[in-house]
Amino acid sequence: MTFEYGVDGPKVIVAGVDGSETSMRAGAYAWGLARRGGARLVLVHVSPIAALSALTPGGAAAMREAADEVTGDLRRLLEAAAAERGSVEYELVAEPGDPYTVLARVADDTRADAVVVGASAQAGHRLIGSVAVRLVRSGRWPVTVVP
Repeated sequence: MTFEYGVDGPKVIVAGVDGSETSMRAGAYAWGLARRGGARLVLVHVSPIAALSALTPGGAAAMREAADEVTGDLRRLLEAAAAERGSVEYELVAEPGDPYTVLARVADDTRADAVVVGASAQAGHRLIGSVAVRLVRSGRWPVTVVP
């Protein structure tokens, strides 16, 4: 039996990016995987819905504005990466919601072969479970957690 290098890897990679340092490393890692393997990269930015902010005057608008700003920054970074680091077929999906739910739905919808996310830096996630842990536990795709 012979193996061919570089042809049997993932063809669709989903990566969660939220602007945090670990998610940006995860995005860069996923970009490299996609570039080397000729895969399509779907970057997902989920802006969490904060229930309390929606109750305050202008709170929901401020949350949307902040999410749009992060999405705009991500788009600029992706364009720069495409110009600097080589050609990758990519798309950016930006949606409000629960990060696990949106990432899982996008991974299912795109028939992802792999999911890449950054490790959570929040202490509370050790007790209740981070998005990365929830994705791994679902067992539906190979998940790489980037520190």
